[in-house]
Amino acid sequence: MIGFKTKGLVEPIASVLIAILLAYGSLTGGVQAASDSRNTDSSAPEKSWLKQVPALIAQGEIKMALEKLAEDSQATDADWHNLMGFAYRKQTPPDFGRSEFHYLEALKIKPDHRGALEYYGELMLMKNDLAGAQEMAKRLKKACFFGCEELRDLQKAIDSFKPR
Repeated sequence: MIGFKTKGLVEPIASVLIAILLAYGSLTGGVQAASDSRNTDSSAPEKSWLKQVPALIAQGEIKMALEKLAEDSQATDADWHNLMGFAYRKQTPPDFGRSEFHYLEALKIKPDHRGALEYYGELMLMKNDLAGAQEMAKRLKKACFFGCEELRDLQKAIDSFKPR
C-alpha cells in the first residue's frame, strides 16, 4: 500500500478517518440547499413550504410567503420559525420584532440551527448590534465544525458591517 513500514497503522487510521467523514456527512445532511431548510428533509409532503417559501421570498413575494407559512403552521418546527423570521426580516419595512421572535423560537427548538444563527446574526447587524452578530458567529463556529456556508455568509456580513 505505502512504500514504508507503518506497523499496520495505515489501514486502521484510514478507516477511522473515513468513518469520521462519513459520520459527519450524515450528521450534517451533506451539501445543503441555500433555502435555509438546511437542517431537515424538504421532500416530506407535510413540509412542502421548505422549498416554496424561500423561492417566494427570493422573488420578493413576502406576503405570499407568509400566507403559505401561515397555512401550515408548524409551531414546533425550527425550520418553520426560521423561515417566518426570514420573511419578516425581508419585508419592506422589515418587522424586526416578529423576525427576532421567530429566530429565537427556532433556536429554542434547535440551538445549533445554522440558518437561524446566520439570519439572526444578520438581523442583529441590521439593528446595529455588531456584538450580537459576533456572538451568533461564535455559535455557528461550534455548529459548523468544518466550516459551512452559513458561517461564511455571516462572517462576510460582519466584515463588511458599517453602523448606520
